[in-house]
Amino acid sequence: FTGFDRILRVFLHHDKILHLFGPPAFIDQVEHKLAAYTWNLTHDYPTDFTLTATEVHPDGRSRSARFRCRAAFHPEGEVTAQLSNGIILDEESFRVRATTLDHRIPCLAFALEEKMHINIWKPRLEEMGLPSGPWLGELKRAVALEAPDDLPFRVWWREGGVIRDQQIPLGVLKERLLSVTQGQKISYVVDAVYHEENARKIVNLARGSDLLFIETPFLEADARSAAERYHLTAWQAGRLAREARVKQLVPFHFSQRYSGEEERLREEAQKAFSSSPPA
Repeated sequence: FTGFDRILRVFLHHDKILHLFGPPAFIDQVEHKLAAYTWNLTHDYPTDFTLTATEVHPDGRSRSARFRCRAAFHPEGEVTAQLSNGIILDEESFRVRATTLDHRIPCLAFALEEKMHINIWKPRLEEMGLPSGPWLGELKRAVALEAPDDLPFRVWWREGGVIRDQQIPLGVLKERLLSVTQGQKISYVVDAVYHEENARKIVNLARGSDLLFIETPFLEADARSAAERYHLTAWQAGRLAREARVKQLVPFHFSQRYSGEEERLREEAQKAFSSSPPA
């Protein structure tokens, strides 16, 4: 809950919904944190800032509750659902997956997946005699939502105070103006012991990531200390990244015992990562 109070101060007077995700018992922890304040005046606030807290359980279930400012942040509307492939958030342009890892207590690891990467070829706008404007964002959205190519798409702009427009098939605009490539994937793993089940879950979550941020608290020479504290070694982290075939490994979360020697942890992780990948 580092920074939780600051988040409350920033959002309290705004009509915003903030989504929080955590392991089992997370809803109770959020409730107790919010109960530390009286909230005796919030019923008169012109805005109704809302927190939604979602627990992710090892069996794939999620449990969510809502905490509204005007209701003095008492829990409301509890809902239980079954997650599909670990997806905890699914938006138009990206999704977030989570998996539960063993850190003596349940701990979550996450993967942020961009669905597709869409760029505009600006020189081709000029070739087609089309101006830039808000319609380009609408075009990206239509393509991201996989609208049919034969859909008449409205290209519009302002000219001399008058709105002008024309209809062009979406497929034509997509072919001539857009570069559509596979989206990027970023995974984040911290606080996990090395054993078979955790390793399998980490590899499945991080598979094919463009970036993997993964803890490397201990050197392999101190593997016993790592296991006792339910953490990975740098070598284990690098090996998991290799098995998941990630493109770039970013080691972090170093133990204080290596203060001033963090490069040793990075080097060990990179050495394990750079070994020949499994067949």
